[in-house]
Amino acid sequence: MRGARNAAPHDISCRQARGQATRSAAIRPRSNSFSVSLNPMQDATLLLSSKLPKVGTTIFTVMSALAQKNGAINLGQGFPDFEPDDRLLDRVSAAMRAGHNQYPPMAGNPLLRQRVADKFASVHGVRPDWEHEVTITSGATQAILSVIMAVVRAGDEVIVLEPAYDSYVPNIELAGGRAVPVGLRPGDFRPDFAAIEQALTSRTRLVIVNTPHNPSGRIWRRNDWDRLGEILASRPVFVLSDEVYEHMVYDGESHVSAGAVPALSGRSFVVSSFGKTLHVTGWKLGSVIAPPALTAEFRKVHQFTVFTANSAMQQGIADYLGDPAPWQQLASFYQARRDRFLAGLAATPLRALPCEGSYFVCARYDEVAAMRDLPEREACEWLTREIGVAAIPLSPFYSAPTEQRIIRFCFAKRQTTLDQAVARLASLCSMGGTSSR
Repeated sequence: MRGARNAAPHDISCRQARGQATRSAAIRPRSNSFSVSLNPMQDATLLLSSKLPKVGTTIFTVMSALAQKNGAINLGQGFPDFEPDDRLLDRVSAAMRAGHNQYPPMAGNPLLRQRVADKFASVHGVRPDWEHEVTITSGATQAILSVIMAVVRAGDEVIVLEPAYDSYVPNIELAGGRAVPVGLRPGDFRPDFAAIEQALTSRTRLVIVNTPHNPSGRIWRRNDWDRLGEILASRPVFVLSDEVYEHMVYDGESHVSAGAVPALSGRSFVVSSFGKTLHVTGWKLGSVIAPPALTAEFRKVHQFTVFTANSAMQQGIADYLGDPAPWQQLASFYQARRDRFLAGLAATPLRALPCEGSYFVCARYDEVAAMRDLPEREACEWLTREIGVAAIPLSPFYSAPTEQRIIRFCFAKRQTTLDQAVARLASLCSMGGTSSR
């Protein structure tokens, strides 16, 4: 995002005659750095010291490549294998033909911001000011980065509840902050408020909460938010609430947003995703709701990272959301897939953990004879090669090595895809495991 201009000074000696190229340059190499050749007119190199030296290829890319290589059904990466509503595609196409092809306002299409405010009010009974509290973003990941860049300064601490989405910590480091991991309770992934309170210091600037939670599928209820509000009441700490799976909450439960909790709404940024809600993850559109003062600071960063988001897609989505049925029906749509997948898993030796929301379900494999002694990544690799179903290990969602014999599946797939995957997973029973039925 920003150039590596804070590298330690280095000596570059060069002699250059008129009309001649630079003849020599010397740079002392450092760890976590590499050289980049400049243009052909110069015989010099530029030292680039990585700002994210610990970041490599993500586990999602690795497992997807392995799935493709082995012809496996990919239940690893979290996106649908089905197409969105044709009516949505028609609205976007119509928006292009109607001239929505140039820059929209920096804060986003006015009608779409009104739709976001209407939807929030319908669900939570609190109406944001669409002009001063709602911003449309180029996806939730950009929104999260922009929130962190707006709030976190060098030396600030950010509490990250682990297991956590993999963009949080690199974003914090880019802002010059320090991530302070606090584990959710092992086994049930519920918040440990005593641990959260203990992690707070005078340097704490931000707490990141994700509900419904990726990867565990657990949700925060109102009493959880109230408890966090009590802990933060006397502290100058902001909250980033990642709520991209907000409309995927099951079994009669309701999604509770930080923006609807009086003790927290004045200090919270609420991040949402049109990509998740409308089955269009590749469109990269999201939104942020925050109080006016917080929104003003957020937009300062937003305007100099992406400025604004895709114009025709914003208009098309705004037109489409005039009918609330698609997002209102999303929970039942995905609950049917969750239930179908869980019923299939019950016929295997994999033990599913509770899934209250999102489109992920986690499962323990310690009763699978061929897998129980393998670390999570190796277990997923074995499952992909030998069984033909790709999953994601939970361990990469932690900043420190953590092994629980738990893997994550995505059920945002066609029902035929889920049935085929379950049929393959049933073969685990012949490898020393028994079903839970």
